[in-house]
Amino acid sequence: MESAVSEKEGSASYTYWVREVTQDAAPLPVPRKLTSEDLSNQSQPATLGSVWNRAGTWEEKNVNKWASDRIKELLISVGSLEFSGGRAEIAEVSKCVGDAFLVTVRNKKRVGYTYELTLRVKGEWQVGEEKKKVKGDIDIPEFSFGDLDDLQIEVRLSEEKDLLHQDKLRISKDLTLFLEPVREKLLQFEQELKDR
Repeated sequence: MESAVSEKEGSASYTYWVREVTQDAAPLPVPRKLTSEDLSNQSQPATLGSVWNRAGTWEEKNVNKWASDRIKELLISVGSLEFSGGRAEIAEVSKCVGDAFLVTVRNKKRVGYTYELTLRVKGEWQVGEEKKKVKGDIDIPEFSFGDLDDLQIEVRLSEEKDLLHQDKLRISKDLTLFLEPVREKLLQFEQELKDR
């Protein structure tokens, strides 16, 4: 059996090992030095992420500062809402805690974020015969990328001792109407994050 293998290796029909150039073979390449023009004409495939990551492997970029500032800016721009018995506005974003990031994986961009917010609101409501100034907070316990359809808010009124329970309930119900404008602004934030 060993002799059969060696016969096959030595035969001329087994051309893989043949290193002689034949007449019909293509000429061997001749090395030449690249010029600056050759280098400038060389096109690089478009890659996402950093210059060092041409292969498009995993790369994560933290965008917390931009995201927190942008969320605050968008939510303050909601303005005031009019209700049947009063009006209110978002005075400030008192808590904006979370993470936002851009990830490049296999040369595809993905985004993600998780945040918790507290919005300080103030307004005036007609209670009985007089207008009363009311302050409170709207808490958004947690929201993340792709989660905004299920966004929930919790309303907490400041301790208003001269308000009846039914007035507090009415004012709290009115403040839940901030849900839609807040959701719209957060959807805008999500789109801007995707476009970065």
